[in-house]
Amino acid sequence: MQPIKLLEKTLEQNADSQHCLFSQQDFSSVFPDMTPENLTVLLSRAVKSNILERICKGIYLYTKTDYDSSLILFKVAAKLRANNMNYVSLETVLSQSGLISQQLLGWITVMTTGRSGIIRCGRFGTVELIHTAKNFGKIMPELRLDRVTGMFWASEKLALQDMKDCKRPTDLVEN
Repeated sequence: MQPIKLLEKTLEQNADSQHCLFSQQDFSSVFPDMTPENLTVLLSRAVKSNILERICKGIYLYTKTDYDSSLILFKVAAKLRANNMNYVSLETVLSQSGLISQQLLGWITVMTTGRSGIIRCGRFGTVELIHTAKNFGKIMPELRLDRVTGMFWASEKLALQDMKDCKRPTDLVEN
């Protein structure tokens, strides 16, 4: 079977609304004998054939599932820093809790033990990753696991502290 057909068949059989986002590494188990370069070419062909949509470097969406577009940025953040501790914080938490009157659309802020970066995700928006060296054992009481996004979320108190620690402007925070 041609690799592109095998890829499409594998996605049809295994992807669903909860598992619709894939990294290049996820596909390496389907094509164990393929070099990383050849896998990149295959995924590029899959994008051109509308089998996959490239969200950002190395992350692809299988659009034939009934996915929730409001969760894509959270799934991208989790996938990009899968080997690190991560939690949603800063303006995202403060906006969600009403402490910042402006609603953030298409932008989430995530604290991570991985490296910092701004990841543009096309039509879905942007993920801002901010490195932290905080001891997760100490801040765990200030985190809650959100079942909808599948990520830890900071408490308002921790998000405000993160704002100060990151030297972010707090003039929009309502007291």
